[in-house]
Amino acid sequence: MAKVGIVGSTGRVGKLLIDALLHDDVLPLSVVHVFDELKQDLPKDVLVTNSMKVLLENCDIVIDFSAPTATQALCEAALINPTPLVIATTGFTEHQQNLMQEASENMPVLYSSNMSAGIALLKQLVEQVSSTLNDFDIEIVEQHHKHKVDAPSGTALTLGEFAAKGRGLDLDAVRVSGRDGQIGVRTKDEIAVMALRGGDIVGRHTVGFYNDGEFLELNHTATSRETFSKGAIRAAKWLVTQESGLYSINDCLGI
Repeated sequence: MAKVGIVGSTGRVGKLLIDALLHDDVLPLSVVHVFDELKQDLPKDVLVTNSMKVLLENCDIVIDFSAPTATQALCEAALINPTPLVIATTGFTEHQQNLMQEASENMPVLYSSNMSAGIALLKQLVEQVSSTLNDFDIEIVEQHHKHKVDAPSGTALTLGEFAAKGRGLDLDAVRVSGRDGQIGVRTKDEIAVMALRGGDIVGRHTVGFYNDGEFLELNHTATSRETFSKGAIRAAKWLVTQESGLYSINDCLGI
């Protein structure tokens, strides 16, 4: 049994995590971090705090579905009080990514822009197809709800990284995130990553491989945010027994 703390408890996935962990015998909920107001009812034995220090002092592992600034504060506090971290936040700066890497040298950290098993497998497929169909053009389109604040999504960028890896390319050097006006013909190596926003779309990612006469599209659609909360809980149960290091959801699933 390992006590769990949640960062991002007032978000959509945070609320699902609370509901699930309150009925989990292996990972019971012990503390939640809030910046503003938690409107969810909690048992009296679950601590509510706005202090990362207090959070880490009252749990054995943290699940973080928050925002980059909150994750940064979490990692900074964890450097003083090492605690296993499951991080699913997206939109990090280079400094925040480096901080997460630094934290992983003293504790196990599992970071994934998407906690679903389907996306974990899709990443592997994208790399394989990219390498095999190396003369096909690659276009990635992601769709999310109108409240999402970062674009492209972390998942779309991760898929782009695996597509680039399949061809020995650096995604930052070949990525295109918008087209408008007289842009000229498409270059051979460019990988487009486009974002659509609207309504209440939980998440849809399409990686297309296009050639003259044929094309192949790999799709993943999340129909419920429980995909992410359940995936994070599965990851936490695995991570809590691991040595220090930076892991991905693929490590947890053994793929």
